[in-house]
Amino acid sequence: MGKRKFKAESKRLLELMINSIYSQKEVFLRELISNASDAIDKIYYKALTDENLTFNQSDYFIKLDADKDSRTLKIADTGIGMTGEELEKNLGTIAKSGSLSFKTENEIKDGHDIIGQFGVGFYAAFMVADTVTVVSKALGSEQAFKWESTGSEGYTIEPAEKETVGTEITLKLKENTKDDNYDEYLEEYRLKEIIKKYSDFIRYPIKMEVTKSKKEDDSDEYVDYKEEETINSMVPIWKKNKSELTDEDYENFYREKRYGFDTPLKHIHLSVDGNIRYNAILFIPENRPFDYYSQDYEKGLELYSSGVLIMEKCADLIPDHFSFVKGLVDSEDLSLNISREMLQHDRQLKLIEKNINKKIKQQLLSLQRDDREKYEQFFQAFGRQLKFGVYNEFGANKDTLKDLLLFYSSKEKKLVTLAEYVSRMPEDQKYIYYATGESIDRIDKLPQTELVADKGYEILYFTEEIDEFAIRVLMNYEEKEFKSVSSNDLGIDTEEEKVSEQETEENKELFDYMKEKLTGKVKEIRVSKRLKSHPVCLTADGEISIEMEKVINAMPDNQHVKADKVLEINPNHEVFQTLKESFENDKEKLDLYTNILFNQALLIEGLPVEDPVEFTNNMCKVMVAQS
Repeated sequence: MGKRKFKAESKRLLELMINSIYSQKEVFLRELISNASDAIDKIYYKALTDENLTFNQSDYFIKLDADKDSRTLKIADTGIGMTGEELEKNLGTIAKSGSLSFKTENEIKDGHDIIGQFGVGFYAAFMVADTVTVVSKALGSEQAFKWESTGSEGYTIEPAEKETVGTEITLKLKENTKDDNYDEYLEEYRLKEIIKKYSDFIRYPIKMEVTKSKKEDDSDEYVDYKEEETINSMVPIWKKNKSELTDEDYENFYREKRYGFDTPLKHIHLSVDGNIRYNAILFIPENRPFDYYSQDYEKGLELYSSGVLIMEKCADLIPDHFSFVKGLVDSEDLSLNISREMLQHDRQLKLIEKNINKKIKQQLLSLQRDDREKYEQFFQAFGRQLKFGVYNEFGANKDTLKDLLLFYSSKEKKLVTLAEYVSRMPEDQKYIYYATGESIDRIDKLPQTELVADKGYEILYFTEEIDEFAIRVLMNYEEKEFKSVSSNDLGIDTEEEKVSEQETEENKELFDYMKEKLTGKVKEIRVSKRLKSHPVCLTADGEISIEMEKVINAMPDNQHVKADKVLEINPNHEVFQTLKESFENDKEKLDLYTNILFNQALLIEGLPVEDPVEFTNNMCKVMVAQS
């Protein structure tokens, strides 16, 4: 038979296939193995309705054979085969999907599905081969046929000799170039690597002769020999019944997939049969990857379509706040694009992502309830991500995440949930109180906590930069508003509050004078209603707290944000009497004390002193005066 030409549109598509549709050349093997699996599936379907045809699983397999001398790679299957007419129809017209048309003619039964959705997958072979030869013998046919092509120029079809039913594809690999080493596709280790990566869960054995060594009799020397080996695992763990699997099975799978070197704290095995069918295995890791909080970390779950790897990192399957979760999703219902490397309908992914999000939260709450020690271990590793999730996207996920948060408690001296805090609140307590600082020890010593602690109220300690930002977005929990111990209105009605307001008014001239000396540094000076033993502290009016000022100004794009600072002075401390006397008798001394008190307040807050030299000189002046 003479040479036949591809149609014009098919020729152009073949050129695209070779040059740009696939992101990696290695996927040619995934496509050819998937097609081989389809061909065996078709015999299986026929056996369901044809009583003269029996399907013995052991008779069906896919085999690879690499020949370095001739630089050829063969992929053979024992599938249904193709007649000459089918070779013309399926391989002569690009984008004619033999699998898809077969699916419409046959009812899918027994959980089997045909992988191939596009006839174009076969042409991925031309990414690595100069010549592609297909010899096929169809089920029920006496004559075999050979289809051969060197690319977009055309193809030939002619009768051929083949004893058994099935298809054998031979690739004559391209010569190596500076950029591409095609010899790698003749190497045992590389072929095994690609099979394990993409086609490990093809349901039929993928066989290959592999080199092994054994010791010669009566000799210490080893000799190499060839032995046929099944490369793929075939039955994926996610298709097995959960009752058959142990924790050890899941942990082994976690390590085999190299999700981490740790032991997962929790696994989630999903089998969903709804609007979109899928299976998933998810893992909550024990340890945080070294690059987790860096730009280099790439989130995402592995995405399979009927057991064939489509994407290694599908970011759309997992929300950012649960980006630490490892695992995979396998679905038969995905609408894939022409290269089977991307999806055409985001709606499908969104449905899966929504359910996965819900299941992860349930498992974390279960861990929190049933094994608090493990949950706290998890939270130490990934709690910051949950807090960022509350803050991110204008609080869109705050209701999902609020019950997963933990904060250190002043009373319990350990991490507690918001629900636990609220459950212990006295009836007269209006707010959930919190204090911010660099460490638990620093917060313990904060003057601002005195009044709240003296009242017997529990205080949550915020020691991470994200904490206060997240809580500002959360706003309240079970209708209880969050309140900083540095807030102007603590909601605590005491006699001291009335006295402080009265004394602030009585000493207005003194405070106005001190405020003028601190122009641009403080918004107001007033008598404190929160201090018990400490002489002075800083608080903030407005939306920006002092801790938020520190965090924002520590960022690379320093925005020079300033909190509206208020200098509070303890009216019961002897320093207050000294200030009043200095205002009456010695303004120069008052200037000195004002500077020192303000800088002391800055230091308590962990803020830098603007002029350290001036501050130390002022301290020396006080020391000399006292001597």
